[in-house]
Amino acid sequence: MCGAQVGGPDAATIKPGETTIQGQVTRDGEPVAGYVRLLDASGEFTAEVPTSATGQFRFYAAEGTWTVRALVPGGVTADRTVVARTGGLAEVAITV
Repeated sequence: MCGAQVGGPDAATIKPGETTIQGQVTRDGEPVAGYVRLLDASGEFTAEVPTSATGQFRFYAAEGTWTVRALVPGGVTADRTVVARTGGLAEVAITV
């Protein structure tokens, strides 16, 4: 696949063999600027990235179950659980 993906950044730019979690944060169908955190299976903070201007984010992670938490202006948060597989792409859509 090439071109922008609905749930996240361009899949063509993913590093081959990497375990990738990516997606997009939206509100009322529009992209939302903010931050996204990656929490491990025990709820511990692992990483944080800002969303792009189009609400997109990407993490390279280990295989396992993760929580992706969107943090947007106004103190709004939303969590999604995702299972990442070695060498795979896990897409996450977060609506706040």
